[in-house]
Amino acid sequence: MSEPADHETVTFADLGLGDRILKALSDVGYESPSAIQAETIPHLLEGRDVMGLAQTGTGKTAAFALPILDRLDLSQKTPQALVLAPTRELALQVCEAFEKYAANLRGVSVLPVYGGQGYGVQLSALRRGVHVVVGTPGRIMDHLDKGTLDLSKLRFLVLDEADEMLNMGFAEDVETILADTPEDKQVALFSATMPRQIKSLSAKYLNDPVSISIERKTRTAENITQRYLVVSYPQKVDALTRILEVENFEGMIVFVRTKSETETLAEKLRARGYSAAAISGDVQQTQRERTVNQLKSGKLDILVATDVAARGLDVERISHVVNYDIPTDTEAYVHRIGRTGRAGRSGDAISFITPRERYLLKHIEKATRSTLQQMQLPSVEAVNETRLTRFDDQITEALSSPSIEFFREVVSHYVREHDVPELDVAAALAIVMQGDTPLLLDPEEERRRERAERRERPERPERGARGERGAGGERGPRRERTGPAAGLASYKIQVGKRHRVEPRQIVGALANEGGLDRRDFGRITIRPDYSVVELPADLSSETFERLKNTRISGKLIELAKDSGPPQGGARRPRD
Repeated sequence: MSEPADHETVTFADLGLGDRILKALSDVGYESPSAIQAETIPHLLEGRDVMGLAQTGTGKTAAFALPILDRLDLSQKTPQALVLAPTRELALQVCEAFEKYAANLRGVSVLPVYGGQGYGVQLSALRRGVHVVVGTPGRIMDHLDKGTLDLSKLRFLVLDEADEMLNMGFAEDVETILADTPEDKQVALFSATMPRQIKSLSAKYLNDPVSISIERKTRTAENITQRYLVVSYPQKVDALTRILEVENFEGMIVFVRTKSETETLAEKLRARGYSAAAISGDVQQTQRERTVNQLKSGKLDILVATDVAARGLDVERISHVVNYDIPTDTEAYVHRIGRTGRAGRSGDAISFITPRERYLLKHIEKATRSTLQQMQLPSVEAVNETRLTRFDDQITEALSSPSIEFFREVVSHYVREHDVPELDVAAALAIVMQGDTPLLLDPEEERRRERAERRERPERPERGARGERGAGGERGPRRERTGPAAGLASYKIQVGKRHRVEPRQIVGALANEGGLDRRDFGRITIRPDYSVVELPADLSSETFERLKNTRISGKLIELAKDSGPPQGGARRPRD
């Protein structure tokens, strides 16, 4: 088993990657490899098979994508690399990562292959020629059955989150795909756990693999309060501004993903009246020390930083850490929030999560064995109350100023000359002090904004509305359910107990291939030879056909409408 190197002292250039790949990494702001990247990339560049024990969030996508891109033969138009992923979401993320890293490799073609996307798009791309295919086992199997995917010249194969693929019932599909590929291909297998099935798969299909296990630092300090806010990317600056208004903070570090974003965000905060500065790996050491000293002394309140720039930063004054961009590496998350709560003091960590990044939240909670509390965007009322309190404090402080007598005379003179009440003069002075920025937010304007957002992004019904668990996690009384819940219909699939299927496998496969949300599922009844599943009654014909051709545990499910209601003893899908 390979022991992790001290990856913080290693650069991407040290790993043997080519200049064009290094340029792409620099462009996206990657400054140094994670542990799994530092350990894996050199072996993959040498052509060795790799078996990596690493959870999602350790940076393993780059660990296999970078060496594959570095070794592609762009003149070959049949697929050279195949990445198998358990879900369409992961397949899309991996595909996006490949495209990002290949920015300086002209002509590289990467194709995502998953259920929920029309065959026409995939067939057209395959006919034109692709270098890398990233797909889910079920849809890859469909292409192999149809003869539309040629793996005869495959050079690289990656099994990403292999244990999850097997848990979802893709074991037979994975083995069938592996058996249909050249024997001399290079294989990389990544898994969060190493059960017997994974060991058996590795022994059968990997050739003298290098075993790599990454131990991560995942303990978070108990004196740090961890919260998260679900916010869309365009709302992040406004959300951060509101948090700055209502949170009682001393010093703050705001973490972003790239070097370019540090100065961009710092400039936006300065424009809103906050003392903010940026540091990244490009900042000279003398400048970094000057900025950190300003933070320590109180001349600077907010530091916008990348992970590398904040390493080793120890400032007791930091009361808050904000993950403006949530890290994909859970170890990076632990390092980040460890910048607060120093010397036994309490600290606060707030993470911005976009709707597409909810999966990262689950990985962080699982890896750190902690629960992040969801917070709401500070309301207009809360912001206005804070502003009025601050305004009161400014008046109180001004009343003790040595200049108060002079300005009393100025106001008295105005009152005498213009016969205006002193209260009106005070209000007029407040307007002058306010300038172009209103003292208070407009609640009606906020309501208009929220209504506009809801129109753009319709809210899904609460899970309880479809017969699943309510907000409290309790099941409703079964006697109230004599048939499918509103909006659902019963469908029969030709896999049951004798096929050793479980509700989670059914949910995983159908959600993956049909583009469904897990909240689209009602009850699941598993019988000896078949199962009955409650799904949306208004499935489109295209979705129905995709689901009809889905495989679970290697068997075609032959989805069909079920005429009768679900039987007793129903089981619900597990999240």
